[in-house]
Amino acid sequence: MRKNLILIIALISGSVIWAQDRNQEETEEGQELNEKSIRNSAPRSRDKKEKPPITDYKIITIQNDTTYVDTTLTLQKDYKFNYLRRDDFELLPINNVGQTYNSLAKREERNHLLPLFGARARHFNFMEAQDINYYHVPTPLTELYFKTTFEQGQQLDAFFTINTSPQLNLSIAYKGVRSLGKYQHALTSTGNFRSTLSYITKNKRYQVKSHFVSQDLLNEENGGLSSEGIEQYLALGDFVGEESEFADRGSISVNFENAESILLGKRFYLNHQFALFKKTDSTNTSLSVGHIMDLSDKSFQFDQAALAPNGLLGEAYQSGALSDKVALEDFSNQVFIDFSNTWLGHLRVTGGSSNYNYGYNTILSQVNTAGEQINITNRLKGDSYSVGGEYQNTYKGFELFAEGMTLVSGDFDGHYVDAGVGYQLNDDYQLQAKISSNSVAPNYNFLLYQSDYVNYNWQNDFENIEIQKIQVDLKAKKIATIQASYSTIKNHTYFTKDADSITVPLQASENIDVLKVKLSNTFKYWKLGLDNTVMYQSIQGGDGIYNVPEIITRNSLYYQDHWFKKNALFLQAGVTFKYFSSYNADAYDPVLSEFYTQNDQEIGRFPQIDLFFNAKVRQTRVFFRVENFGEAFSQNNEFSARGYATRDAVIRFGFVWNFFL
Repeated sequence: MRKNLILIIALISGSVIWAQDRNQEETEEGQELNEKSIRNSAPRSRDKKEKPPITDYKIITIQNDTTYVDTTLTLQKDYKFNYLRRDDFELLPINNVGQTYNSLAKREERNHLLPLFGARARHFNFMEAQDINYYHVPTPLTELYFKTTFEQGQQLDAFFTINTSPQLNLSIAYKGVRSLGKYQHALTSTGNFRSTLSYITKNKRYQVKSHFVSQDLLNEENGGLSSEGIEQYLALGDFVGEESEFADRGSISVNFENAESILLGKRFYLNHQFALFKKTDSTNTSLSVGHIMDLSDKSFQFDQAALAPNGLLGEAYQSGALSDKVALEDFSNQVFIDFSNTWLGHLRVTGGSSNYNYGYNTILSQVNTAGEQINITNRLKGDSYSVGGEYQNTYKGFELFAEGMTLVSGDFDGHYVDAGVGYQLNDDYQLQAKISSNSVAPNYNFLLYQSDYVNYNWQNDFENIEIQKIQVDLKAKKIATIQASYSTIKNHTYFTKDADSITVPLQASENIDVLKVKLSNTFKYWKLGLDNTVMYQSIQGGDGIYNVPEIITRNSLYYQDHWFKKNALFLQAGVTFKYFSSYNADAYDPVLSEFYTQNDQEIGRFPQIDLFFNAKVRQTRVFFRVENFGEAFSQNNEFSARGYATRDAVIRFGFVWNFFL
């Protein structure tokens, strides 16, 4: 750790020598720029010594939405200062940094046509193609993120981008985390490497975006606290004001100390298009053709030096070291035609193909409870073909949008459709309504799974999961933001434990209706602020299958002000209160790296109180936080998942530093 810290300090010190002071106009968090206005804006004529404005440092998503670098310090930045680097309001972390998260609201995956790779508990920090951004900067831009972890280790996310010319941008970044954790055999070690290239010709007819990503997410698996360990953990509540040998979390026994899992992934992505003709002063129409290629490899491996004790995971085919490995190769291509007209809007017609190969290197034969021999195949592979389109237009102040894709050939069926309308009354009031429908096969690990553990072998022919959803978003800038959705889920697929405590995949026979309403607002008076986020969830049908808390709330009371001469330091300090009602939270299965439904243990109804002290000096934001402050005065005996303790009180700090060469 010491060597890494010295390296970080050296990098920062060296960069500061070259960094230039900036007195830039800064924007509020999340303010977006309209891509068209950026593209069509006239070039600035300025003196060579004039420093580029912050709005020239552009961040471009895969959908071509454009924002720019934001060096402000807001409460939203505090919420995003975590391992995932996004707001984790709907997540409940397991005790160590880099481990998985339990879900306070079920995760909604992005639109897709084919099954997803399994081990979803390891995918919270896995960067998909939609998570990669592209850049355009007038001068080189660097960002360093650092945050302490638990016991030995640290988090670091280092990013650098440069435009070698106005046409070509390159970027490179690496996010690394290593944390020993407070419990036995809970080490996490993860790495996310990504590099991007974006290029546009001088005549702006041809443009390309491309990236390469390599990721490795390793976790030691201890199976949670053992029965004895749970008793030791809960007994700590009897030692208020006294010292217990189990106050050292490393002394509490766990189920096993000889297993680990790792998720690996590599992806090469290419998105390019050529304009056959462009919009000009004399024409209102453009037409272009394009191609998108995505070549992805993923693998998940669970290794254990010997059979889990006490029959915790059941019998195994061998008594020595166990190793399960599954892989997916996916090669997809899309070709598209883009048509754009000032009055008719923007239309994209798409055709795609995908070659997938998921599975194992062995074919397994089993005898079922009826004495019949069952052969479990080793591969799900084939080709699929799809067609679809997108449409956007603005008509009399209404923003119309629609998107859809469907499979037309292959072993799987599936489709998705999104359509909606938005209206902006003025700068303070916006309304958007959207309906969606999708049908897709369950994830691959529901359909086929093999393991050295006898009970973790199956092959299923499940029906497609079908979801219909209506969503309304209302933004009243000075009042509140409200997001409301109602979903109907047919053939919900999930993992659970049967009567013999064996993990099995099942599919619900009845529909599940989910109502979710989320309200966010901020009140400011003088130098004080109060930020509130409240979510209400109501579930009908699927009793004991789809478990979420009814109420989740997060409230932050804070003080902020500029200090010292010329407002050299911006200070933000306060307290955050988070609470959710009790519910039967899903439990974690280390072999699958998946959560499964259970109805034996409730968690919740305990407040989490965090104290924070943040400061900004120029482009540097420093974050200092006391997490779970209330547990500093009494022993923590709460859980984040069955057998997995929640985090104790801890002091953590870090920074985010942008500098411009």
